[in-house]
Amino acid sequence: MPSSTVKAPPEQDVSLSHGLKQRHLSMIALGGVIGAGLFVGSGAGIAAAGPSIVLAYALSGLLVMLVMRMLGEMSAAYPSSGSFSAHAERAVGPWAGFTAGWSFWVLLCTAVGLEGIGAAKIVTGWVPGTPEWAWVALFMLVFLGTNLAAVKNFGEFEFWFAALKVGAITLFLVLGVLAVAGVLPGSDTPGLANLTGEGGLLPNGTDGLVVGLLASIFAYGGLETVTIAAAESENPVKGVATAVRTAMWRIAVFYIGSMAVIVTLVPWDSKAVVEKGPYVAALDHIGIPGAGQLMNVVVFVALLSAMNANIYGSSRIAYSLVERGQGPKFLGRVSGGVPRTAVLASSVFGFLCVVLSYWRPDDVFAWLLNMIGAVILVVWILIAVSQLLLRRRIEREAPERLVVRMWAFPWLTWVALAGMAAVFVLMAREPATRTQLYWSGGMTAVLAAVGYGWQRARERR
Repeated sequence: MPSSTVKAPPEQDVSLSHGLKQRHLSMIALGGVIGAGLFVGSGAGIAAAGPSIVLAYALSGLLVMLVMRMLGEMSAAYPSSGSFSAHAERAVGPWAGFTAGWSFWVLLCTAVGLEGIGAAKIVTGWVPGTPEWAWVALFMLVFLGTNLAAVKNFGEFEFWFAALKVGAITLFLVLGVLAVAGVLPGSDTPGLANLTGEGGLLPNGTDGLVVGLLASIFAYGGLETVTIAAAESENPVKGVATAVRTAMWRIAVFYIGSMAVIVTLVPWDSKAVVEKGPYVAALDHIGIPGAGQLMNVVVFVALLSAMNANIYGSSRIAYSLVERGQGPKFLGRVSGGVPRTAVLASSVFGFLCVVLSYWRPDDVFAWLLNMIGAVILVVWILIAVSQLLLRRRIEREAPERLVVRMWAFPWLTWVALAGMAAVFVLMAREPATRTQLYWSGGMTAVLAAVGYGWQRARERR
């Protein structure tokens, strides 16, 4: 428990603007579910798990729903741009907030660089001969300018990015369901042939399911952004409550629904699933002209949306940490309601990751990627522990703050923690993820030690 001499984190960031409208927050919540990982990374999961990828996404989706419910309960009670970092500080102590916040900042900044590289690869396919780094720099400058200007600019970009992603995947689902039903002109229903043939539901056994499960978990990144953005909305409590309450159907429809459509339409072992991507393979299968370029545009938009959201999220996490005395003070400078120094620092770190990917791809950059590999699981564990501790405190001291309640508390919180522990065990079993687990654990341990030292130094003042 935090020491009574340590100042509690602010309940709301009063120096930030509140320029996000409810429509912005609603679309950020919707768009945050449809990340680049869904379009880009799901092909490898299907190739490993076969039709059981649907089960993998359902299991990981259930875990994510529980995490979002816990996070929503705390964020509605205590809106803060620090989100889970501020909740961990309030529940466990400053060292926990420090660890969650700075590890997530490194994750988001590195992701900005990775998404910029992915978007640049798509553009160089459209404009051959142009340097990738120049496109990444251009994207960085655009979103740096957007995030420096005003939070409503970030909201507008994400609103339209999300609208396009939601429209695209909704159209995909409609066409896919019609094709599965055999009522789409020019297509015959595949029936259950692709689900029961070629090895059945588990063609690669439980090992394939495990690989698919691990791939699906890390495709859910981006859901936390809405609880960060809610602190700068017109009505933070309402925004968080609405986003969390609709999370279940969004995950079920967009993730699980699209995986079910894909593996029903296309044989799981088709080379096109990995080479072209599962969505392109499915659209090609049902004879949609220009499917490849259409999905390239959607993936491009998803990557830009993720870049924009991660620059925003990393800057707000950094700002909140500084406000709570857990970072260099210059990152906390606010002008025009925007933490502009934090925005600039986050963007520079992201571009530095891009430079490393070209300069030292086999050692320094690979080391950085391994360090962030399991960070999201560390954050989720701190969310669950914080919710266990804060729920009783809120019920005792301010029950009116419980606008969102965790289901079947505390049992489902413990179920979620057990699920996260199981994922750690599965990561340790797989050679491809074991290294990530070790490096992420090392970074977490270092940050926890630094945070604890910082906490003790403040307590002695």
